Formats: sequence, C-alpha cells, structure tokens
Amino acid sequence: MSPSDNDVLLVTGATGLVGSHVVESARKAGWIVRALVRRSTDGEFLRDLGVELRSGDLESPESLQAALVGVTHIVHCAAKVGDWGPYSEYERVNVQGLRSLWDAAWSSQSLRRFVLISSLGVYPARDHYGTDELEPLSETGIDSYTRSKIAAEGLLKELAARDRVPFVILRPGFIYGPRDRTVVPRVVDRLRSGQFAYLGSGENLLNNTAARNLATAVLLALETPNTGEAYNITDGRLVSKREFIETICRGIDVPFPQKRIPLWFARMLASGLERVWRLLGREAPPPLSQATIKFLGFNTDYSIEKARQFLGFDPQLDFSEAMQETLDVSYPRDVPM
Repeated sequence: MSPSDNDVLLVTGATGLVGSHVVESARKAGWIVRALVRRSTDGEFLRDLGVELRSGDLESPESLQAALVGVTHIVHCAAKVGDWGPYSEYERVNVQGLRSLWDAAWSSQSLRRFVLISSLGVYPARDHYGTDELEPLSETGIDSYTRSKIAAEGLLKELAARDRVPFVILRPGFIYGPRDRTVVPRVVDRLRSGQFAYLGSGENLLNNTAARNLATAVLLALETPNTGEAYNITDGRLVSKREFIETICRGIDVPFPQKRIPLWFARMLASGLERVWRLLGREAPPPLSQATIKFLGFNTDYSIEKARQFLGFDPQLDFSEAMQETLDVSYPRDVPM
C-alpha cells in the first residue's frame, strides 16, 4: 500500500546511519518526508533526496512544535548511543526526548502512527539461542544506553495507550551499513593496530542487522495493521563473530587476528576496569566493558519469525553483500578494484 498525498512522515536522526537509510527507502516508496535536524547539522544530501528539513532538538521541547505540524507518521531513530556514561545523559535524550516529541506531535492533532527504533539490547545480557519477543526485558540493562531504551519502550506504550495512537517498536541488533560512524570504524581501528582479540572462541553468533534491511522493516511497520507490538529485526542469516571480523579484514586488507581472551577472564577484567573508570570519573569508556562482552562474547541469536509472520519482513540483503558495501563506501582505497 502506498502512502496518500496527505501522509507526512517525520524521521528523527535522519542524518545518522539508520535515519538516512529510512529516508532513502521512504522517498523511493513515495512518502513525503520531513527530517528533524539540529541547526548545526549538514543536511544537504537530504535536500538532494527531496526531503524537507525542519530545525528541532529533542532536548528543547519548544523547538519541536513547528516541525510537527501536519505530521501523520513518525519514525523515531534519533538516540544517544554508546556503552559508557551516566544514565541521566541517556535518559534525557532517549526517554525525555521521546516524551517531548510525542507531546509536540500529539498537540498537532494529526499523528496516526509512531515507529520507535529500539534495540535487541533490551533483553538480558546472556547467551541467546532463538530468543523471541516473549522473553522478558532486562530489569536493569547492562549499561545506560540499554536501560534508557527499556524505559523508552515503556514510556511509548503508556503514551500510545493514553492517546490511542497505533505504534510499532522495532528491535534491531548490531546495525551496520554505509555512513556508519561508530562500531565498524572502531573495529577497523582495532584491527589495523593489531589490538583486536576474540572474546572466547569467536564462533558465537552476532545479531547483525544491515541498515537497508532495517529500513525495509520500517516501511512495513508504517503500513502494518499489526500495531501495538515489538518486533526483533536482523538480517535473518546471522554470522559468527569470526565471519564478521574476517569479512572486515578481507575488505581492508589486514591479517586475520589470532589473539583470544577466555570469556571468564574478559568478564572479570571488564568488571574491574569499569569500577576503576568510575572511581576515576573517566568520560571515555574503558578498553573492555560488559557492553563489549555482550557484543563480541555472547551468542546473540534472536528469532525474527514474528516479524516475518506479522510484518511480512523478508530481509533481502545478506551480510556478505551488506558489509562489502559498507567497506566500499567507508574505505574505498582499501578495497581491491
């Protein structure tokens, strides 16, 4: 089903990894797209896509009102991401920012659907083997980011029930793709410096989610009658940590890493480092944290059967192709011609 001429889609975080792919896919699908951006943000490539730019800041509620006039659908991608820092910083953006966005949208009296990009990190930090959406969320969260995402999901459900607005929550895993400015660049730096080490055997599965596959899920979430639900989103074919790392190594032409740290030792070391970093008041994260272990140490296999059945989600982009595309864009000189 195509959007009508009266449908206006607002995308937050439109210059980021997820938001930019959502905007591209939505424009191709015929949506009128409005992007909420900060005044200091360079959004020229969004204008080239025919996107209307509106200034606004989630931490400044009064700046949102004008941007939300006439908006019928919202895809909320913007978030403070990271694996270190006080909860208050994440809560201010990821929870209170969501509240401010909702209030501004609701006051415009045109909102008909809200799609929240959450995270598979809301589940407990342990090995997962086919975990589906019936799994209870973590009671505490392993870090401030995941705690804030758990709180954001709860807040959205409250607001949507109060105002009777359909919503969908999407829970992607490790998101990668062109324009990634966080995880893949960090891994590349570690590989190039020879500092990367596997946590455990490297055979555990990664919950990989290509940004383009996630954007496909977003478009389905905007149209589905199956609202009021959360859906796990991955590439379908999950890869081992070893395949993930070795694919990047081939793309940037560096040797495969051979170092391994036993998982039990890594967990003990991470706990110690986190305590020391907090005592010292360090703003930068420690070299090893519980969040790192969750990403690289645990088996993170989540079922997307619910999304397949109720959204019609069928991820078409395989990890190998998606990661090669990511490296081609970000590291063109390193990719063989």
